[in-house]
Amino acid sequence: MTNIVIIGAQWGDEGKGKIVDLMSEKADVVVRFQGGNNAGHTLVVNGITYKLSLLPSGIVRGKLSVVGNGVVVDPWALREEIGRICALGTEVTPDVLKISDQATLILPLHRELDQMSEAAAGKGKIGTTGRGIGPAYQDKVARRAIRVGDLAEKETLSGKVDNLLLFHNALRKGWGQPEIKKEDVMAQLEEISGFILPFAVPAWKILSQQLKQGKKLLFEGAQATMLDNDFGTYPFVTSSNTIAGQAAVGSGVGMKEIDKVIGVVKAYTTRVGSGPFPTELFDADADRIREVGHEFGTVTGRPRRCGWFDAVLVRQAIVVNGVENLAVMKLDVLDQFDEIKVCVGYEYKGRKLDYYPMQMNAQAEVKPIYETLPGWKTSTYGVRDYEKLPENAKKYIERLETLLEVKIGMISTSPEREDTVIRIDPYEK
Repeated sequence: MTNIVIIGAQWGDEGKGKIVDLMSEKADVVVRFQGGNNAGHTLVVNGITYKLSLLPSGIVRGKLSVVGNGVVVDPWALREEIGRICALGTEVTPDVLKISDQATLILPLHRELDQMSEAAAGKGKIGTTGRGIGPAYQDKVARRAIRVGDLAEKETLSGKVDNLLLFHNALRKGWGQPEIKKEDVMAQLEEISGFILPFAVPAWKILSQQLKQGKKLLFEGAQATMLDNDFGTYPFVTSSNTIAGQAAVGSGVGMKEIDKVIGVVKAYTTRVGSGPFPTELFDADADRIREVGHEFGTVTGRPRRCGWFDAVLVRQAIVVNGVENLAVMKLDVLDQFDEIKVCVGYEYKGRKLDYYPMQMNAQAEVKPIYETLPGWKTSTYGVRDYEKLPENAKKYIERLETLLEVKIGMISTSPEREDTVIRIDPYEK
């Protein structure tokens, strides 16, 4: 039995969905453990492109898919997403999809608050997706959230809504916004409860049963390490912990059950939204990466900011996640470059740093120290055998291994599941 956590080791959009899809062939259960429908996963399966946000990637392969307690669930967005997936031929029923009854609900009032907050912040906005993720997590921590299982207990739901609106209406009044009527919220919850309750289960119990049966669990992270609420580029981060340790907390599985952590990175770096980005490019190289790599947000469609690979950030991510092996995605996007740069350190106020500082000004002002490597100017698209990669591509991979002090076990050379170089099978000891 091998239970594996897949996490992003940059700022998200690394291609975790493809790795989860690839590994789900041997896994029995795929588990989402944090985030919400602000996280986009794109899969290409038998020529069909699936764009998932809340659903675990294993759903398209018919694997038992579990949305854990650490996820914030927008049931209306979930209903729409299930409709899209079913239209592509995938069956989504309570037999294959389980949602933790302890997961916090995202309500329309959370989406409104998210958008109002961003608008009020002006130039200081975080760059959220506006889908209510942050406000829902705030309510969870403040102990006023409505959770999935609450919908089944009508006698206490009314009082919970009163408590929720006590805060939200006071806040809206301060911003000059109209108050939310309790009857409107109750009507929304009544309307959606019939859809979501059939999926609701004590997910921790289901997962415990699966483990006792010797099933393999695959934990699918959303966003990435540098968006972690503690270890990311705070405050330009998401509202949850995105690192591997959250897999246990956000699913109810004990840490002793987790055997391995696989980190996923792109062969370069991208970021969506506001916040520091030391290796960001503003020239033709950025345009080329964005065009060839189709670097536009799965959820928002926003153009992604693009830059060279930052070995300093990824090395930190490896440490805080306990990464055993890396998967490097989109190597083929770099095929046409004469030279490729890698950030190997930072310079800040005349000092050299081998880590990314936590202070806002320091994060914004560090200058990358680059090492320049020769490009390979040969197509790697679709290559599946490491020995068939161009020599300079192999040198690039091996240099990253040296800088990161970790083995690169998988290399992706196209969006297709099969176009992956497997150097280390994650399921082998």
